[in-house]
Formats: sequence, structure tokens, C-alpha cells
Amino acid sequence: MIVIKFGGHAMTDTEGLFAKAVQGALDLGEECIIVHGGGPQIDAALKLAKIEPEFKGGFRVTTREVYEVVQSVLSGQVLREVVAHLRHAGINAVGLTGRDGGMLIAMKQTQLVNGDDADLGQVGEVVRVDIAVLESLIDSGFLPVISPIATQGDQTHENSREGLNVNADLAAAAIAGAMNASTLIFMTDVPGIYKNWPDTSSLISNIHADELDSIKHEFTEGMAPKVSACLKAINSGAQSVRVIDGTDPESFALALRGIGGTLVLP
Repeated sequence: MIVIKFGGHAMTDTEGLFAKAVQGALDLGEECIIVHGGGPQIDAALKLAKIEPEFKGGFRVTTREVYEVVQSVLSGQVLREVVAHLRHAGINAVGLTGRDGGMLIAMKQTQLVNGDDADLGQVGEVVRVDIAVLESLIDSGFLPVISPIATQGDQTHENSREGLNVNADLAAAAIAGAMNASTLIFMTDVPGIYKNWPDTSSLISNIHADELDSIKHEFTEGMAPKVSACLKAINSGAQSVRVIDGTDPESFALALRGIGGTLVLP
């Protein structure tokens, strides 16, 4: 089982290289799940709505007004585009959101990765994953594509009327852990995790989760939640995580063969 976080410039792939690589994995008998992001598309929609984007510690501050835009863009626009892209390539993809079938249940997130308290609005931290829908789809020959929107709730209850925006990296981590994925691949806009960004010589080729945990507070902006997602995935059951450059057409194909980027192991 491979879980793929599809985002960044990889989403502008016009040559279908991503879909070809996914098909190659499927042809080898791998089961795959895709979780997509959509930050640039959300920013564009907010600009049209004359809403100024705001971030804290790498997380999008999500007022109720912003949440309506996020949900519309992710679940209405981006999800459909990714599914259409894959189906055009002959892949039997099906789209759903984390709210469907109670798949992702989240509580409001009140802290940043560094432990600081923060009011992020309608931002969720996944506390429960129901994989029944995913297993049913995979068993029926579908490739699930998931939009990172969750239902608000806790370990035992849910409020089906309330949705939360979940960082796509963290949504992918929760799903990878619940599915005991052999690997979680993060497609990003950089070649991997840098210990001292922007020093390009500080790229980490491989690292164990306990060592990464010991330095997690050194990461800032968008890399902070990504590092947190790597750790959450490993701690919840994923067997490995690989962070790669999704802007390089060859990097994803190599990652599927266990090569390149930053490899995080238990």
C-alpha cells in the first residue's frame, strides 16, 4: 500500500507523467491512495473573493468565510480535476472527501508544531480514521483520491454538520498510518527535508523518526507541518515516509522504486 500526497507544482503536470507513474505502480500490483492539496488554487480563489490569506506556523488560518472557499475549491474544483486527470489516463480513480463515510474525524487544532498556542479557526487535527470506505473501494478495483476536509468530532462522537480544513500532509499521514502503508510519498516543491534551509547542502537523505523528532522545532513555515506529518505517519503505523521534489518528472517514478528525496524510517 502506497499513500501519495499530491500537491505543489506537481499538480500542474500537463504531460501526464504523474498518472503514468501511478499506473506503473498499479501494474506491479501496488495498491495506491492519493490525498491532494490545493494551496495555490485556494489562494487564487481567496484573492477573487478579496480575502487576504493568513498563515501561522505553516497552517492556513481558516475563518468560517475562508473555510467555505477552502471546501469549495478542494472538494469541488481540485478533487474533480485530479480524478479527471487520472481517469483520462485510464486509471479507475474515484474522488471523495474526508467527510464521506466519516473517514476523517478531527478536533479543532489549537497548537502549532512548536507547541505555541494559536487560534487557527476551522483547522482540524485528525483524531480518528475510518478506513472502511477506502478498503471497500480498493477491493472493488478503484483508486481513491481524497480531499483533506474532515468532520468535526472526537474519539467517539462526530458532528456531521461541521467540517474542518485539515493540512493535506497531516491528512495523508493519518490515512497512511491507519492503512499501515508500506510508504507515504510527499510530493513537494523541494527535493526533500533540509536541516538548515536554504542551505542546499543540508539535504537529509535518510533519518530515523526519533532523530527527526529531536530537531522538529528547528523547522519553520510549510516544512514544519510536513515534518510533523512524517512523524505522525510513522508513529501511527506507516512503515516509511519519503519526501520528494514533485516538480521533477522523474522523482516520483524513482520514489516508487525506493530512490531519492528524504527517507524517514521508524
